[in-house]
Amino acid sequence: MTDIERESMEYDVVIVGAGPAGLSAAIRLKQLDANLDVVVLEKGSEVGAHILSGAVLDPAGLTALMPDWKERGAPINVPVKKDRFLFLGEAGHIRIPNFPMPPLMNNHGNYIVSMANVCRWMAEQAEELGVEIFPGMACSELIYGEQGELVGVVAGEFGKNPDGTPGAAYEPGMELRGKYVFLSEGVRGSLSKQVIAKYDLAKDSDVPKYGLGMKEIWEINPDQHQEGTVTHTMGWPLGGNAGGGSFIYHMDNNQVFIGFVVHLNYKNPYVSPYMEFQRFKHHPEIAKLLEGGRRVAYGARAISEGGYQSMPKAVFPGGALLGCSVGLVNVPRIKGNHNAMFSGKFAAEAAYAALQAGRSGDELSDYDTELRTGVIAKDLKKVRNVKPLWSKYGMMASLALGGVDMWTNTLFGFSLFGTLKHGKSDADATGYAADHKEIDYPKPDGTLSFDRLTNVSFSATNHEEEQPCHLQLADPTVPISVNLPKYAEPAQRYCPAGVYEVIEEAGEGPRFQINFQNCVHCKTCDIKDPSKNITWVTPQGGDGPNYPNM
Repeated sequence: MTDIERESMEYDVVIVGAGPAGLSAAIRLKQLDANLDVVVLEKGSEVGAHILSGAVLDPAGLTALMPDWKERGAPINVPVKKDRFLFLGEAGHIRIPNFPMPPLMNNHGNYIVSMANVCRWMAEQAEELGVEIFPGMACSELIYGEQGELVGVVAGEFGKNPDGTPGAAYEPGMELRGKYVFLSEGVRGSLSKQVIAKYDLAKDSDVPKYGLGMKEIWEINPDQHQEGTVTHTMGWPLGGNAGGGSFIYHMDNNQVFIGFVVHLNYKNPYVSPYMEFQRFKHHPEIAKLLEGGRRVAYGARAISEGGYQSMPKAVFPGGALLGCSVGLVNVPRIKGNHNAMFSGKFAAEAAYAALQAGRSGDELSDYDTELRTGVIAKDLKKVRNVKPLWSKYGMMASLALGGVDMWTNTLFGFSLFGTLKHGKSDADATGYAADHKEIDYPKPDGTLSFDRLTNVSFSATNHEEEQPCHLQLADPTVPISVNLPKYAEPAQRYCPAGVYEVIEEAGEGPRFQINFQNCVHCKTCDIKDPSKNITWVTPQGGDGPNYPNM
């Protein structure tokens, strides 16, 4: 479709994604020079519609960007008052004392927030500074210059037929060109993947690693509510099936954010992360908390877990990767929003300096250097071995060894282990079905636990059905010919939205079905498919979940 004619708009900086990284970059650019032309393109129907995070926010990044955020009315109002760490057995729990944990694990001074609402507020601050923000504008294509540099994106393409050809109401979208282009798409962004591959940005880094985070918002009985309480759990129900754990954050208004994270390097293809989450809520400690309450929202998204050693080079000719497009989550802290904000600020400062010098279309090397030597590096280096230790030795050993490693890094600035490798990718870690037992998950009861399709309805997900499927198979035969016999087709189970099904048809054998309308854009399929056969690309703008206050 290269012969399509599109209108073009020119900017100093084009930013893809209105998350904490992209909005921080936009705000900082305008703080530095009010006359810069800056645009932010967001695929969600509104800013915040696709933002899902725990979240306990370390305000360091926001404070560096806007020291007066409290006075400006940021929706950051619930300070953490109590930290609890629990190890769960099937019927009981043991509380892990706080005192042996390194200071970085302390949540004193942090806040329980809805990052969707924080991003909505940040967008207001950006617009007051003159930033143009266009929601519902999915960026579907990259534009390169004559020297191979990134010069812009195509956004706002609508009305394609299912086969990809222009439909009767086709709108070709626009070219938005910039002297620099920032990709802040979040985890496993489709454009970021293309850029990483084109410029070989990951050649010197370890394999990326991921988890799947699922979250529900509950309104609970006021007698059970303890505003400002933060609880993290490990152990049951995952056991040896997978790494991971839960978070329970008591927000205001009798609301609780309850979530479950499963590391995606699990071997058993019969594991269903979603069903593990639903089973978790039946633990006596959790069931007591939720009794008499009601779930009001659901969502899911992948989490970058590779840490410092998995960060690709963050700059390339004409642009930069920001936030989770680089992978800046501190895994043991379960925090990445502060680093995303820092990265946006640093990228903006590098671009401003370049523009002041009359440059464009080159590499913002100062930004990459800052990521690897500055405050973000200091945060991630201390914890770089926690994830590989867990992957290699399991939860209990990683608690001890990871704790020692974090202490030596904190106190002395070095690790007894050096920098450990992650090993296999999450896709390659998947084992053969013949080597594992099926897992008999309890049927959801409709009170504490729910089936996937019912829960997806609480994400307000919607996709226009007459568009191309945004979940693309490199080889349509692989799910049935390879994944089904070898791995019992795990897409049926790892997807937290029920997108993938194997349909048995009388006389015709099994058939692989993709219900892309259910997709909550978590990108797990792009990560965990053992044949690496699925590629997630952005659907048309405005489609997907519509999270209210995740």
